[in-house]
Amino acid sequence: MSSIAQAVELAFHLIWQADPLLWSVVLRSLAVSLSACVLASAVGLPLGAWLGVVRFRGHALVVTCLNTALALPSVVVGLVLYLLLSRSGPLGFLGWLFSFQAMVLAQTVLVLPLAMALTRQVVHDAEHDHGEQLQSIGASTVLRSLLLGWDERWALLTVVIATFSRAIAEVGAVMVVGGNIDGFTRVMTTAIALETSKGDLPWPWPWGWCC
Repeated sequence: MSSIAQAVELAFHLIWQADPLLWSVVLRSLAVSLSACVLASAVGLPLGAWLGVVRFRGHALVVTCLNTALALPSVVVGLVLYLLLSRSGPLGFLGWLFSFQAMVLAQTVLVLPLAMALTRQVVHDAEHDHGEQLQSIGASTVLRSLLLGWDERWALLTVVIATFSRAIAEVGAVMVVGGNIDGFTRVMTTAIALETSKGDLPWPWPWGWCC
């Protein structure tokens, strides 16, 4: 039996047996990623919608920087936050290093540009189609962004889903600021990275009945 097939069987066995260690990691992963998704969406969607309708000096530069931030490496985010949250850093008084809060902050910073950039593009396209009509009735910039955002609410829901997907698949930043502490800050991605780096694969298979 191949190691891939054994890994799949082991995964289903742990799920079926409701392994407490497995579910603690899964639930912690969902809690961190959902918290980061909510925070990033709460900030990124309004700002992205505003950028989609407003025009000001340097707007193109802001959009370029925002799009560039989409490729920001996660380990760079983790390193910067590590320096900020360390005991000698400016935010060391918070005591967040190697904690749940630090992992949420890292994922929020990482996915915020994604939420803003995708929202800006969605609202910008809607502004191109309906912006003149809203301007003709005297709608302000804020009102236009709200109306266009509501009109494109299903597209923005897709943005939120993409933000959550990016957050839950992240490993570099949360490992740097979370420390991958078993029972406290270990999540799915860091657990997978740790076990595979140690070569801890399901071989030989520990339950003889399936071999």
